Amino acid sequence: MLLVASVLWGTTGTAAAQASNVSPLAMGAASLGLGGLLQALTAVKPLAAARESLRLNRRTVLIGALGIVVYPLAFYSSMRLGGVALGTVISLGTAPLFSGLLERIVDGARLGRRWYSAAFLGICGSSLLGFARASGEQSDAAAVLASCLLGLAAGASYAVYSWATSRLMSAGIERRASVGSVFGLGGLLLMPVLLAAGAPLLDSWQNLAVAAYLALVPMFLGYVLFGMALSKVSASTATTVTLSEPAVAAVLAMGLLGERLGLSGWLGMVLIAAALIALLLRSKSAQPADRELAQALSG
Repeated sequence: MLLVASVLWGTTGTAAAQASNVSPLAMGAASLGLGGLLQALTAVKPLAAARESLRLNRRTVLIGALGIVVYPLAFYSSMRLGGVALGTVISLGTAPLFSGLLERIVDGARLGRRWYSAAFLGICGSSLLGFARASGEQSDAAAVLASCLLGLAAGASYAVYSWATSRLMSAGIERRASVGSVFGLGGLLLMPVLLAAGAPLLDSWQNLAVAAYLALVPMFLGYVLFGMALSKVSASTATTVTLSEPAVAAVLAMGLLGERLGLSGWLGMVLIAAALIALLLRSKSAQPADRELAQALSG
């Protein structure tokens, strides 16, 4: 389920590039805003049944919803400024690192030498990838830097809402209610952005079709699968398994959009992949907290 979700998410950048004259803010608000509201609408009964538990955990719901708000705005803006390959790889490549930091700070989880090694590889890989884009022909170094910073913000917010959803489920709240509350509130908070910036979506059927695809397929169906998988594993494990998304996005960007990375860019992607693999191995190694949480969520 995580793999299928990752492949669907990997199509978002290339699909968004097919909508002309639409700002990344409008595209982000339409995709995850509408997708989030759909998540809530399909979970009305579980949400009603869990309303008291959600009220007691309202702080976690709000934190997760704020992550939902920041993620698409930063993610689509990062891809617009630096390209689909750069924006996706930075955003998704750093998400597991932020997830580990979050679990260390909030949950007191031990990170270990493998995590720090992965963090070093990830930083080096991200730097090389950014340098490759900044030094390319007709590139704008300031735009690439902004793209990298926005990608980091997207990675952090991705980790935040994944952690919040997992925390709600670990508190005994049913999966659909946990996902529906976080995504529904986040989608509702994105509606003012969509109303303010979304008029170009109505300029053509193609723009409207792109927005509908992003909302219904990657953002709705993809997150349904992600939420189902998250009920079985910890947030750090789930964000690590989605390492296939940047690869899919990069291949589509180069094959369909004509983006080029160069030797240093490819080396950066290899280092980021190595960091993600190291994190994946970490999630499978001796992590008592992760194992206990996974057993509790699956039991």
